[in-house]
Amino acid sequence: MSNRVVCREASHAGSWYTASGPQLNAQLEGWLSQVQSTKRPARAIIAPHAGYTYCGSCAAHAYKQVDPSVTRRIFILGPSHHVPLSRCALSSVDIYRTPLYDLRIDQKIYGELWKTGMFERMSLQTDEDEHSIEMHLPYTAKAMESHKDEFTIIPVLVGALSESKEQEFGKLFSKYLADPSNLFVVSSDFCHWGQRFRYSYYDESQGEIYRSIEHLDKMGMSIIEQLDPVSFSNYLKKYHNTICGRHPIGVLLNAITELQKNGMNMSFSFLNYAQSSQCRSWQDSSVSYAAGALTVH
Repeated sequence: MSNRVVCREASHAGSWYTASGPQLNAQLEGWLSQVQSTKRPARAIIAPHAGYTYCGSCAAHAYKQVDPSVTRRIFILGPSHHVPLSRCALSSVDIYRTPLYDLRIDQKIYGELWKTGMFERMSLQTDEDEHSIEMHLPYTAKAMESHKDEFTIIPVLVGALSESKEQEFGKLFSKYLADPSNLFVVSSDFCHWGQRFRYSYYDESQGEIYRSIEHLDKMGMSIIEQLDPVSFSNYLKKYHNTICGRHPIGVLLNAITELQKNGMNMSFSFLNYAQSSQCRSWQDSSVSYAAGALTVH
């Protein structure tokens, strides 16, 4: 084994968010300063992974609940957008770069996960092409800046898991979720609506299209808040809502279910909901964003 440190570059900096550290820092600070921390310390958050001009202000509601003084390991579960993956995959690098500062992958936890035989390795190419994890790195770095040398990250690319696989991975991650020094970041946007997404569900009783989209999203959000993985699966089967992080969310819900069996008391609350634009006609399109936090009582 060579001791060469391998880095994943911030490949979406300069397009999905600014590559300038000072500018990025100021933007994140601005968004975070407008938000209350009502659910600290979060044990898990759900937050979007779109360009920051679209979802930066929404994501702040989740990241404001992170307590850097207790958090030592951050698991980032993001869906795979580009490669077919039926399991979950681990990165092959040591360091994830951000314009703020470098984040270190926890090789000890990676070793434990790898040993289960449940994971694949992603190539550097796959890693750098994918945005679902990267879009959480600057926010993670910002939220943790007061303890920046004291934490590690555990990025996990989540494939198109079956319900039974979501259960297996949920069980596996539940022992990490039980630890108060761990934080889970679950990467997901909500409804992708319009012809370019081949999704056009519309319940006219809700009024304008964007109201129907909001109603559909909020139905799903309230099921997530009930912490019931089976109801969430059934909702997706019924409405086919284009929630791109449905599998990472499914893994989180299954991990929570596992801990609740052992008597752990938790609650999840969504804190913000936004849409990239308001759809009023069939030609329009939009993506929805939601931010929420899991707290343990």
